[in-house]
Amino acid sequence: MGASTSAAGAARGGRGARERILRAAEELFYTRGIRATGVAALMEAAHVSPRTFYAHFPTKNALVEQYLRRFESENPIAAEAELDRADLAPARRLLAIFTPVEGDASTPIRGCPFHNAVVEGAGELPEVARLAQRHKQAFRDRLVAVAAEAGAADPEALGRQLAVIFEGANALAASCNDNRVFSDARRAAETLLAAALGLASGG
Repeated sequence: MGASTSAAGAARGGRGARERILRAAEELFYTRGIRATGVAALMEAAHVSPRTFYAHFPTKNALVEQYLRRFESENPIAAEAELDRADLAPARRLLAIFTPVEGDASTPIRGCPFHNAVVEGAGELPEVARLAQRHKQAFRDRLVAVAAEAGAADPEALGRQLAVIFEGANALAASCNDNRVFSDARRAAETLLAAALGLASGG
């Protein structure tokens, strides 16, 4: 019986516990929402004890912060990662961010995890707000850089405008649970891009 208890403890804790907790957070925070997901649900999904959970994350807020940081390192947001594709020309990369993410039609569209976290935080999670602001600024900066690579007349303006279209499309798609929003957003982006490149070439 002692050996069985020891094995069960190893399964619940151990070196993989932190990763299981983070994966549970990625699933539950994104699909159910941060406020709606309690620590008990996280522990159950990760198969860890309260002692193991709090050894890795002293507070739920600490887990929320690490959940968001993972999108900047190990698990980049798919649409934003399109800007780094080596197989696409810069102009095509700028448009690729508007490709709807394919998935199960029964799964609600949740939009941007950073936006969702800030809205749910309602001003009570300042570190989460700082993480979101940093991420959004980095995304805009990347758009500006790729716009410059594409030869835009004013890459700063184009990058910021594309960011507005992208963020708006994400919010509207989530609000309406409709991925078709991105098709309209892409057409708007194509118009902006054509004008920017046309000005650059004197056309």
